[in-house]
Amino acid sequence: MITLGENQYGKSRVRVMKVERHGERQDVFEWSVDVWLKGDFAGCFEDGDNSRILPTDTMKNTVYSLARESKASTIEEFATELVTYFVETQPQVDEAGTGIRATAWKHIVAGGKEHNAAFIQRGPAHETVTVALPRGGRVSITSGFTDMAMLKTAKSAFAGYIEDKLTTLKETHDRLLGTLATAEWRFALHECDFADARARITDALLNTFAEHDSLSVQQTLYAMGKAALDTAPEITEIRLEMPNKHCNLVDLSAFGQDNPNHIFVPTDEPHGSIEACIRREN
Repeated sequence: MITLGENQYGKSRVRVMKVERHGERQDVFEWSVDVWLKGDFAGCFEDGDNSRILPTDTMKNTVYSLARESKASTIEEFATELVTYFVETQPQVDEAGTGIRATAWKHIVAGGKEHNAAFIQRGPAHETVTVALPRGGRVSITSGFTDMAMLKTAKSAFAGYIEDKLTTLKETHDRLLGTLATAEWRFALHECDFADARARITDALLNTFAEHDSLSVQQTLYAMGKAALDTAPEITEIRLEMPNKHCNLVDLSAFGQDNPNHIFVPTDEPHGSIEACIRREN
């Protein structure tokens, strides 16, 4: 017997650029929004009965309409408004969820002061949030970031590992440590100062990365996660992915030159893949 398993449907990559105008001063927010709905949609999948289906085009339009009316100052707050709207207005829906990826813009400094209406993108990192609301349940909020480029040129080593006949890597007590990090942290509450929590968590992660005497990426990842939990009692756990973006020392001996950790080749592939979840004990 063949049956329909877990399923959902929705709209992905709804692009939103929102401008908030405060007289001459303006702020911009750029989001890529995914929305999904869960419920009893077997009739649609199995028989083509669309009577319980809200079109995904309507879901897209809902994102735009709510963005126009929303007073939310964070992606966490807007995401909560969005899933709450779908649960309250669509009785056939058992759960609504959304994921938002934000591109950060800051005011250009021109003539020694911030320009009111000109902006520059803040690097490759994106703020993220995933929010879900089951009918009759509580909102769950997981925030984070992706593509946070970090590099340290000191306080990084890797030695004492297993060596066998296929090992060519040399031990080092002075290497470059680079990563393109992704982080997700889960909130215990559905209401708090999300912007302040994000700032404290991000600062804790970056400060620990910079100051930690690293014996491995794994050790530094754990220290970063622990620091985030210590600084933010609002969260219950944090998941970190830190691919080791290798920078290989160039051999300049053929040119009669030494290379005491000055010239490297940065590589993207292959790279080490390190990830872990650090959680608070109850």
